[in-house]
Amino acid sequence: MSDEAPLEQLLYISTVSPSQSVNLSHILAAARRNNQANDITGMLLFNGKRFLQVLEGPADAVAATYNRISQDPRHRGQVVLSRKSVSQREFGEWSMAYRDGHTAPGDALYETICAKVAEAHPNLRVEVLAFARNI
Repeated sequence: MSDEAPLEQLLYISTVSPSQSVNLSHILAAARRNNQANDITGMLLFNGKRFLQVLEGPADAVAATYNRISQDPRHRGQVVLSRKSVSQREFGEWSMAYRDGHTAPGDALYETICAKVAEAHPNLRVEVLAFARNI
């Protein structure tokens, strides 16, 4: 029997609150710092209006992180698209990968995302690639 905590993967989408400004460099710095401290990996996509994020790690840490995000006034309309136990991380080396509409569609990160989700659960792959293609 393994002593490792079960891994959970959570995919959600949210909308930026109209009254809030978004400083992505601050969000990413905080996410990477907090995620590293909590053994969470994942990916964040932002299209100027919506965030699509994958969080993965120990189930309790993912739940606490998502709870903190859902209380953040910059987000509204959070919808969990997928929450499941996984046997291994799909974004294991990324404390928080990132893509926004300011990078070219054919850039290296997009190609990496495509490769990363190639073996992912079909629902996760479809959601992530559809969102990434449109930013």
